[in-house]
Amino acid sequence: MDTCDLKCINGTKVKATVGSLPPTEDITHMAEIFKALSDPSRLKIVLALLNQEHCVCDIAAICGQTDSAVSHQLRILRTLKIVKNRRDGKIIYYSIDDDHVASLIRMSLHHVRH
Repeated sequence: MDTCDLKCINGTKVKATVGSLPPTEDITHMAEIFKALSDPSRLKIVLALLNQEHCVCDIAAICGQTDSAVSHQLRILRTLKIVKNRRDGKIIYYSIDDDHVASLIRMSLHHVRH
């Protein structure tokens, strides 16, 4: 069985790695994003918005959920800046917030498929 008898074998590498880590607040926010995307319903919504914007009714139809359920999930995704919205008259359209989110989703999908 391999175990470390010492607390730190290469102090220089450990110090460099600790120095390169983002602040705890950033790590917590990152974990919240991954937690939100770990829910299959929310992930399906994000995937539906990957290539074009949709209104709540259309997202509900795409995902096989009620408008209310989709609205609830979109609220969570919007709070985490995963999706954004825009109003056109009485209709609110949702889309991916930025290219970083789209890239993360596309890379994850690519990873799963290959």
